Amino acid sequence: MRTASLLVFIGIVFFIYFSVNIYLYIRGLQSIALLPGFRKGYIISFWLIVSSFIIGEVLEHSHPSVISEWIYRVGAFWLAFMLYLFLVILFLDIVRLIDHFFHFLPLFSPRQKSLTGLIVLGAVSVIVVAGHLNALSTRIKEINLEIPKSVEGEQKMKVLMVSDIHLGALIGDHLEKRLVEIIKKRKPDLVVLCGDLVDGDIGEVLRKNLGRHIQEINTPLGVYAIPGNHEYIGGINRTLPYLRSIHINVLRDQVIVLQNGVQLVGRDDRDRRRIVDGERKTLAQLMKEVDKTFPVIVLNHQPFNLEEAEKEGVDLHLSGHTHHGQLWPLNYMTEAIFEKSWGFLKRGNSNFYVSSGFGTWGPPVRIGNTPEVIIFNLTFKGEEF
Repeated sequence: MRTASLLVFIGIVFFIYFSVNIYLYIRGLQSIALLPGFRKGYIISFWLIVSSFIIGEVLEHSHPSVISEWIYRVGAFWLAFMLYLFLVILFLDIVRLIDHFFHFLPLFSPRQKSLTGLIVLGAVSVIVVAGHLNALSTRIKEINLEIPKSVEGEQKMKVLMVSDIHLGALIGDHLEKRLVEIIKKRKPDLVVLCGDLVDGDIGEVLRKNLGRHIQEINTPLGVYAIPGNHEYIGGINRTLPYLRSIHINVLRDQVIVLQNGVQLVGRDDRDRRRIVDGERKTLAQLMKEVDKTFPVIVLNHQPFNLEEAEKEGVDLHLSGHTHHGQLWPLNYMTEAIFEKSWGFLKRGNSNFYVSSGFGTWGPPVRIGNTPEVIIFNLTFKGEEF
């Protein structure tokens, strides 16, 4: 049943992918009608680029190398080009359709149509390049919170949260070093990595020896991580041993009591049931292990069913996963799926934050959101010990 559902999903994705590309291919042929000498080159180049993402994905899983990385990189950027070319050309076709009935546009010569095609390609290129630069520009957000409970010792605590780093073919050593530099500069008490530390198959991470800089992080209360859906997609049984080998404490349905009494609840990812056998524990089951007189922080990669955390009296619930759509207008989809697609939410006495993430999946491009690291300055206001 699980295999059949996966095959149906893959089939739908392939159908949409190739349908959109056939549409773009036809419009591209029309735009170079005055340049017949370019026709053959255009056809070969277009379909090579279209197939590069799929070929790159396959090679990244089977034979990760510099060559497979660059094939995947070309294909990943094409996803962004494909989306915005589709949106712009579809908009122009809708305008043309309306003009067919109301005749408000002047007649375009073949040369003007070719020029329009070049303008569209140029405009989309500017959008993608700007989005790539945006994806490389990490913002640091600070949030001050008061929690009506006490801890042992100092009644203040700095928690640095990062989600969706996606180490792999596109997010590599440079961005990992940048993250570690941010952490060292900000000097948090606790660092939490809220899922999707790796992009997928661990092969590219192993080839490039990624994650080793995270071992340099030294905080008073430690560094803890939870699995995300990409750890499962890439093979959880291969990924976890590597993460543990670089001294990352991965929590899978576990409760950890920190030195100051704060309880950290690390949930396994909900995709466990879809990819491997077995259900994860419910939040209610995990909370039975918790002393609610002390602060409770829950790490849960996918921000579904937030009302459960409010019901269980969670003080701070941290998630990622959504990327806030990553590419506008896909944020409208994540906003429809999740109660909170990005940012801070207060429900009763529970505080929630959904991060847009540090890295990217697919195209290293962000439009309509920013990559971020979040710092929570927690002040505890209960009875002192």
